[in-house]
Amino acid sequence: NPGMHTTVTIDFEYVLSGRVVLELDDGASVELGPGDTVVQNGTRHAWRNPFDETATLVVVLIGATPA
Repeated sequence: NPGMHTTVTIDFEYVLSGRVVLELDDGASVELGPGDTVVQNGTRHAWRNPFDETATLVVVLIGATPA
């Protein structure tokens, strides 16, 4: 799937404004809005913004060692 990716990191994402869709490898999609937080650990995922508004996120990636 285009945009799907995995990183060897622990990811912390926080939505400041707008809306985004987090698409997961199992086909699940979650719409996130202002104040929503996501923590991922090597999850295969993609970010989408199918909306007419710009979204602003704060993202911190911390290097991790795979199990």
